Amino acid sequence: MINEINKCIEVLKSGGLILYPTDTVWGIGCDATNEEAVKKIYELKQRNDSKSMIVIIANDAMLNKHVVEVPDLAWDIIDISDKPTTIIYPKAKNLAKNVIAEDGSIGIRMVKEGFCNQLVYKFNKPIVSTSANVSDFPTPLYFQEISNKIIDSVDYVVDQKFDSGNHQSSSIIQLGLSGEIRIIRK
Repeated sequence: MINEINKCIEVLKSGGLILYPTDTVWGIGCDATNEEAVKKIYELKQRNDSKSMIVIIANDAMLNKHVVEVPDLAWDIIDISDKPTTIIYPKAKNLAKNVIAEDGSIGIRMVKEGFCNQLVYKFNKPIVSTSANVSDFPTPLYFQEISNKIIDSVDYVVDQKFDSGNHQSSSIIQLGLSGEIRIIRK
């Protein structure tokens, strides 16, 4: 596993794209602080850059570094969630401008275990986590469902044996600084 993580980090540091197993589905990833790398993902997915993307982090310190103010409720949700949960925070910071939504918000998921957690932890920066498909096509739940166009367009593909995801998209919850909650996806 260390070898795979090191290869991914090398690609991420150089501004490249990886195809990797997240804690949910297979994702296309890049350094979420690198605007040019994020632009490559938008182009690959043929996605309008007005739609923000989710980023993953490994711990509390990373969350505090990339969100202006973490609502208290977020810590409770992170602690009690028994399935991967993405939280949309109102004000992002220290991220590539093109990964942040037009209203300044950002969707962040803290990955608690497995390959993906170790990758983000060792990289020590947030990584974009967007499904491995062209926009408006179904999200591939398994590696075998990913199109050759996607596979051939990334700089590194993680070995399939590290796939430990639950093969379903994360829940998405939007939080406001005054305690507002909005369920986007269960």
